[in-house]
Amino acid sequence: MEALRTDLNQIVDPDAQFVSIVSGFEFIEGPIWHPTEHTVTFNDILGNSIFRWSEKNGLETLRRNSYMANGNAYDRQGRVVTCEHATSRVTRTDFAKSDKLEVLAKQYQDKQLNSPNDVVVKNDGTIYFTDPTSGRSEGYGLPREPELSFSGVYRLDPETDSLTLLTDEFAKPNGLCFSEDESRLYVNDSTRQHIRVFDITDEGALENGRHFTDLPGDSPGVADGMKIDQEGNIFCCGPGGIHVFTQEARPLGLIPTPETAANFVFGGDDFRTIYLTASTSLYQLAVRIPGHPTFID
Repeated sequence: MEALRTDLNQIVDPDAQFVSIVSGFEFIEGPIWHPTEHTVTFNDILGNSIFRWSEKNGLETLRRNSYMANGNAYDRQGRVVTCEHATSRVTRTDFAKSDKLEVLAKQYQDKQLNSPNDVVVKNDGTIYFTDPTSGRSEGYGLPREPELSFSGVYRLDPETDSLTLLTDEFAKPNGLCFSEDESRLYVNDSTRQHIRVFDITDEGALENGRHFTDLPGDSPGVADGMKIDQEGNIFCCGPGGIHVFTQEARPLGLIPTPETAANFVFGGDDFRTIYLTASTSLYQLAVRIPGHPTFID
């Protein structure tokens, strides 16, 4: 395990290795962990499918036509909120009941969204998502011209269907995550290879946006999926693997990945397992500090 700083050894054993669970995909993304069913749900964007894996049942197909789905998140009721590249929508599905989806967002000011990419759900049920143009380009989605002149970060109130543009200062906004107390939102930019952080107001808006850190390296990979552990360390997929930083933006190290890292989730019985979606394969890696459950069932 290559590390930029020995501090990383407190987070992951230096001899730990990623283990391939299942392979043979085209480009997988959006892993989410169910805390009681002990399953990983993820999307194959180019394979146009949503899958679920568990030790008990192995690999299962949840949806064959996923509209080139990318990011996923659980809401507070355990329903799956999904970003779709091919339709430029944010949808929600209660897979515990059926595979029928409902559309939560598809337009902003009467123009089609670009291609919603990644999504997180706050404890109050509010949905935050990024909307770059990635899913409108060859090789990542359905090629077509964007209707919007910017790439935004949005807040969606699923109770009122209110969609609010929070910021348009990114070139290609991608991964995002909350701080532990949900007072801040971290958002990265795949074009600029950096992470920015914002304070979240009582009304759910973003303010005081500032540069948090850059993602160094010339290896394959861009700023992508991002999570936080229970000690407040920020994990971000980027060049060469998963980059780890303290809350003060001090770099702790790089966890190299077997393939280009797209996204990951903390899971397992104690949330000390990283499940990584990396190009063609789903991997797992044991870590020493647990992550956060996405919802309590």
